[in-house]
Amino acid sequence: MRIAELPAPEVARRIAAGHAILLPMGSTETHGPGLPMGDYLLAEAIALRIAEAAGDALVAPPVAFGGVDFFRGVPGGVALSTPTLTALLTEILVALDEGGARRILIINGHGGNIPAIEDAQRALRRSHGVIIPVLHLWKTAGAWQAELGGAPEALGHGGDPVASVALHLRPDLCDAAKLAPRAAPEPFLGLPVSGFGTLRAEGVDFGVPIELPEIAPGGVQATDPSGANAELGARIVARHVAAAAAMLAAMRGEA
Repeated sequence: MRIAELPAPEVARRIAAGHAILLPMGSTETHGPGLPMGDYLLAEAIALRIAEAAGDALVAPPVAFGGVDFFRGVPGGVALSTPTLTALLTEILVALDEGGARRILIINGHGGNIPAIEDAQRALRRSHGVIIPVLHLWKTAGAWQAELGGAPEALGHGGDPVASVALHLRPDLCDAAKLAPRAAPEPFLGLPVSGFGTLRAEGVDFGVPIELPEIAPGGVQATDPSGANAELGARIVARHVAAAAAMLAAMRGEA
């Protein structure tokens, strides 16, 4: 199902037959001491499962570098500016459309990619009349934490949902013993840190350009990621696969 592993005539045959193309996106950044830096690996693994469930989809090579947010300067990490990522993504989507793909679905595994994805989506609709949906993996899965039985204190960067999904899909790259509680971040401007880039005053969150070490030393923002587990990861992945397969089926009717 990976385009990169197939000969060009076979890819052309499948696209001509109406197969969709899934484009995984993620980042190469810190997720703390127990998880791999490349969360794009998880986006690709989920895309492959979606393609298998759909039965008529191909998976493009993943975009491995994410849009810059809090992670610039991480050793070994690479983050792209939003204009650069927008241009890259737009050209990828134009190429896939010009190659005959009539159903394209982005599988996004990094919050910093969202502005670039939204810009590219609008550009493709205006220039080519193409509507390209996106599944934001962690944005959706974070809202399922309680419903799917996840520990509330495990939710956050360096923890769930990425940690549980990584333990399910790529346990060979994880060190669960290093998923441990972290100290609460120090107040910033005399106010408590309420999230990535937010401070809370009088019950209201304010956006502030905080740097990673100020909110998540070592890349861990979750209070206690040790509650992450592969079983929760399996439930998250199953829901993503079912939802994406339904989206691809709906897109088939519109193609």
